[in-house]
Amino acid sequence: MEAVIPTAWFDRSAVSVAPDLIGCTLVRQLPDGTQLRGIIVETEAYQEGDPACHAYRKQTKRNQIMFGAPGYIYVYLIYGIYHCVNVVTDRIGAPSAVLIRALELTPETLITILLKPKEKPIKAAAGPGKLCLAMQINLALYGTKLELGSGQAMWIEHRSIDWQAKLDLGTNELTQTTRIGLTQGVDLPWRWYLKGCQAVSKFG
Repeated sequence: MEAVIPTAWFDRSAVSVAPDLIGCTLVRQLPDGTQLRGIIVETEAYQEGDPACHAYRKQTKRNQIMFGAPGYIYVYLIYGIYHCVNVVTDRIGAPSAVLIRALELTPETLITILLKPKEKPIKAAAGPGKLCLAMQINLALYGTKLELGSGQAMWIEHRSIDWQAKLDLGTNELTQTTRIGLTQGVDLPWRWYLKGCQAVSKFG
């Protein structure tokens, strides 16, 4: 296990945190102690003043966690079916978050979860809704603090030394581009993904 990322690490702008999360490991610990793990391979940033941000207009019951301290989980529902998981970033009062769009699940996790018929294992968490299904993330985790502890539901671990070394050498490379599925803020290049990784939801 790599070092767990402290909540203070998220006390930066979403556009700074989002690319730094690529290569880190999201861990979901179930009540029975089972751990589901996936390397983060795609993220999107949303922050104050961004018309695509859920907190752009005003604070509501749904988005209130975004106005709070960094290092907490913001989960919301889309189309009344799929969940999306975000990490709150930046200072208190500056609503921003990073959407985790895709994970490359570990072999141990792939053995644990139930894949859909004909589902390619590498695509099991390729997309925000799919990753929440695979990692058993739902609205019950809204407001969860990302920290390691007895009975703790979620945390994020730093990049492994090997992964970071590959990034430094250029073997691992990040692509920065525009976000997906938006009607506002479409030109902002606030999406990052691991170049060439088949677990990414969409290239380009």
